[in-house]
Amino acid sequence: MNSLDAIFSPESVAIIGASNNPGKVGHDIFANILQGGFQGTLYPVNPKAKSILSVKTYPTINAISDKVDLSIIILPPQACLTAVEESIAKGVKGIVIVSAGFREVGGEGLEIENRIVALCKAAKVRLVGPNCLGVINPLPDVSLNASFSKRMPACGNISFISQSGALCTAVLDFAADRDFGFSKFISIGNKADVDELDLLLYLHEDLNTAVIILYLEELRKGQEFIEAVKMITSGHRPTPVLIIKSGRTGAGAQAAASHTGALAGTEAVYDAIFKQAGIIRVDSISELFDFANAFAYKHESALGKAKRKIPGGKRVAIVTNAGGPGILATDMTISSDLELAKFKPETIAELANCLPSTANIHNPVDVIGDAPSDRYEMALSAVIKDEGVDGALVILTPQSMTNALGTAEAIVRVARRSPKPILCCFMGVVDVSAGVKYLQEHGYPVYKFPEDAAKALGALYKYSHWLNREHLPPFQLEHDRARAEKVIQDCLAAGKTRLGEIDGLALLDCYGFDILPTKLAKDEEAAARIAGEIGFPVVMKIVSPQILHKSDAGGVVVGVKNGEEAKKAFARIMAGAGKYDPQATLDGVLVQKMAPPGDEVILGVNRYPIGPLIMFGLGGIFVELFKDVVFRLAPVDRDEAHRMVPEIKGYKMFTGFRGRPKSDVEILEKNIVRLSDMVLNHPEIIELDINPLLVHEEGKGATVADCRIILKPSETSGK
Repeated sequence: MNSLDAIFSPESVAIIGASNNPGKVGHDIFANILQGGFQGTLYPVNPKAKSILSVKTYPTINAISDKVDLSIIILPPQACLTAVEESIAKGVKGIVIVSAGFREVGGEGLEIENRIVALCKAAKVRLVGPNCLGVINPLPDVSLNASFSKRMPACGNISFISQSGALCTAVLDFAADRDFGFSKFISIGNKADVDELDLLLYLHEDLNTAVIILYLEELRKGQEFIEAVKMITSGHRPTPVLIIKSGRTGAGAQAAASHTGALAGTEAVYDAIFKQAGIIRVDSISELFDFANAFAYKHESALGKAKRKIPGGKRVAIVTNAGGPGILATDMTISSDLELAKFKPETIAELANCLPSTANIHNPVDVIGDAPSDRYEMALSAVIKDEGVDGALVILTPQSMTNALGTAEAIVRVARRSPKPILCCFMGVVDVSAGVKYLQEHGYPVYKFPEDAAKALGALYKYSHWLNREHLPPFQLEHDRARAEKVIQDCLAAGKTRLGEIDGLALLDCYGFDILPTKLAKDEEAAARIAGEIGFPVVMKIVSPQILHKSDAGGVVVGVKNGEEAKKAFARIMAGAGKYDPQATLDGVLVQKMAPPGDEVILGVNRYPIGPLIMFGLGGIFVELFKDVVFRLAPVDRDEAHRMVPEIKGYKMFTGFRGRPKSDVEILEKNIVRLSDMVLNHPEIIELDINPLLVHEEGKGATVADCRIILKPSETSGK
């Protein structure tokens, strides 16, 4: 038995704080459970009332002679604490605290919440809330509406988790309008004990839940969340997880000394977590339901088991009775990372045979406005069995001769014979209502607009791509962790927290990055001598703790060919840096071997409380102009790095685009993994840029041309 069963499927519930006053939460929750047809036993607890809604009350939970599984508490914080103590003494297995006034207000409220959590953990009692809407289980054998929402939702196979109680009531209203059913529905409030990860793990094992949807405001777990949810979305009996997260357009990215810090905000952290866990992020409540409908869509296999319908690829067939909506669907199909399928000759021949001469027999297939249901059925049958088609979108616009119900019945007949997803768009409201109702009653996704259906199909493909992702053997990389630790501790001991290239390159060298011969010159003569020793051509760069972006200060000269040029470059760099920032400390000029040509990329790190965020993207001077970067939360293994690199828009540059030589993509993946290992091993690294990292031709590696590292002593530094 799972510890959360007492929350979702209790046999007996005590409402502590039940009230006789309509409009009060204690009254409404009790009334909702009573009127919702709860299949267990209900006990109102109120020392001042004789009965509530004709049900005998009890002065305390201990006055109840029978066993109680679940306590729902609606009392002020101090009284809540007493009620929790009494509930634990009674032997309850679960507690839901609906009341507010705890962690969210701080002070005494936070202190009381912490004491309640400690009591529950010691007794192994699970706690939902405080400050939550409650919990709903619409399944007929439970029928529990332990919430202050009047509406008991329909029964379905989709579970909903929300951090916001207020949003829950709106979602329930929205769901009722769309005839949308749930398996479980829960508001988690302050997440004092039970959080979204506990619920995701529970619902994954729930045979009545096919899809989990989640409204999230913030996460307190990083890598632990990723690893657990990755198993939910792709392990035993994979369960799709859809998330809508608030704050997507918030500023987030901080003023920082590194490019990575400037580009990485909290939303980059969440996007990284969702990608690594196989979660699909949506942009609106409407989209959340659109996608959930598509994921809940199943078909009976030959063995009689229901299997989720997901496309094997991205090739889509469109069947429509109107050209305009077909064009809209085509456009949205392409923008949803799908493509129009190209029919095989035999499919085209079959379409030509069953459709009128005025019809379009190529994709999108236009069966013409006067199409009866059998014409739809023949066209859909022809395209869905084509091996080059992974899924279909059927569009119906109501014409005077359109039989919406008959067409819906035809679509269901075809869909039952195929494992491929078929999504429908019946445009309109009144004229298509019979067809829409038929499709909904039989569990087939139907949308009002073609773009919504296309986006839902795109989400199905995205999940299919996740399930079928490539798994590669891990890289065998060697690191000199001890030497790297010495470099870091020596810098901190010397008071250096912003490392330039001399120390930074030494640190990167410990982790296998390819670095260039580099030395510091204090005067013109030393610059010429060092350049000769390293070998021309060289690059020369200003070294100053205050000048982080060297190009802005005119502090970089490339292609220095001889000693005389080296002397002049030294003088010019020092003069320009002094003019750029008269207060800056100028330590000298770095002389570095000129790297062979390559594509400029950036690797970076920004550390958050939830973990280190790794960045990869196009680098050089354009990094903040184009912002063509992607993020992952460390640790990043080879598989994740392999998925990360092609995500940037500039990836084609590395693939031999327009006759260019292919770049060494594998070394990019290795360096991303090296960087992940480095920041996990050394918590003192809080920000880092390798920019540019020059990626050479395939097989020729990548060279660090510049780096910047910011340190902060950790609690374990020097121990």
